[in-house]
Amino acid sequence: MQPSSPAARIRRTVAAQMSAMSPDARPKLPRGVRLTHNEAQGGWVLLAPERVFKADAIAAEIVKRCTGEATVAEIVDDLAKTFNAPRERIMTDVAAMLSGLADKKLIEI
Repeated sequence: MQPSSPAARIRRTVAAQMSAMSPDARPKLPRGVRLTHNEAQGGWVLLAPERVFKADAIAAEIVKRCTGEATVAEIVDDLAKTFNAPRERIMTDVAAMLSGLADKKLIEI
């Protein structure tokens, strides 16, 4: 039996994240976590108790929409429209990022 390639493992991981994330979920920042623009840090950062995470422009656009009001599906639709990108690709990226943030307790899904 041949070991699976790194790309195949990544595809399986992302597929599992997408299937685990409900399109009706309403992600939000938990109490004590906030997104802020900080020139000293060189851009957007997620501030959490005793932790700072630098957010690139794409991550910041996703987190800005995580208010607890919009569903994951609505966030994906808005990003696809705003950036004129394929919805499936956006969904993959959003699911992966939100899962990673949830693992770090930086977002509630």
